Amino acid sequence: MAETNSMQHKRVLVTGSGTGIGSGIAREFAAAGADVAVHCSRSKEGAEALVEELTTEYGCKSAVFQADLSRLDAVERLASESCQFLGGLDVLVNNAGITFNMPFGKITPEQFDKVYHVNVRGGFFLLQHCLPHLEKSQGSVINITSIHAYEGMPEHSVYAGTKGAIVASTRALAIELAMKGVRVNGIAPGCVPVDNYTPAVGEYDAEEIGNVIPAGYVGTPSDIGRATLFLASDASRFIVGQTLVIDGGTTSWMPFNDSFRQAPSSSGVQFGKGYVPGI
Repeated sequence: MAETNSMQHKRVLVTGSGTGIGSGIAREFAAAGADVAVHCSRSKEGAEALVEELTTEYGCKSAVFQADLSRLDAVERLASESCQFLGGLDVLVNNAGITFNMPFGKITPEQFDKVYHVNVRGGFFLLQHCLPHLEKSQGSVINITSIHAYEGMPEHSVYAGTKGAIVASTRALAIELAMKGVRVNGIAPGCVPVDNYTPAVGEYDAEEIGNVIPAGYVGTPSDIGRATLFLASDASRFIVGQTLVIDGGTTSWMPFNDSFRQAPSSSGVQFGKGYVPGI
């Protein structure tokens, strides 16, 4: 398995990799021998620290590429500059995404557009621009979605819609691009606490959250990173058009309780601060 998972000399672009799940994915690829283009949308601080870590610890070629994925000109520039830096592309990981919670009746068209543009449109057209490189290398694409594509939660109608769209487009694109030698798959993470959790929910107890997950614990960015590495490698060469749910058993659980009646905002939880309009 170690040999088939090897990414030696592979060229990888991971969007939204300055923090959170994306940084865990980037580390796994670098550790497996890949060169990694690190993308960030806003602050470059986390991305620059990650590049320093990847180049120092793993000796890989890595650099930061900043681009607002809600802007199509920035998406095209990201594809061009990152592929030029890497000398081509073997793996595209569409990980970048934003979230927010808001009662359905209060959601504005501007908020709706922002989340769909970043989560769906940005990754869609990034793949389009990267496709010639991926065809040449017979590469792989992994789209990061969420268990919100399968499970409902109050105040998350926009976010869930984007994640469902990613699952559907992953399936359809996989069929079309398989004929070009490009494999497309997805990953739907469950609860993986990342950097934006604390600003949104305040201080939280990961152990307490883990108590309501069948596995008994929350996930980590490395859990998602290792699965992404597998889907990009020859070890998964016969897996096409699938979205792998990695959630510790969350979506397999049938909870008969009244927690769905409590909206997140009623307890002070607010995602989207600083990047979704009006939040």
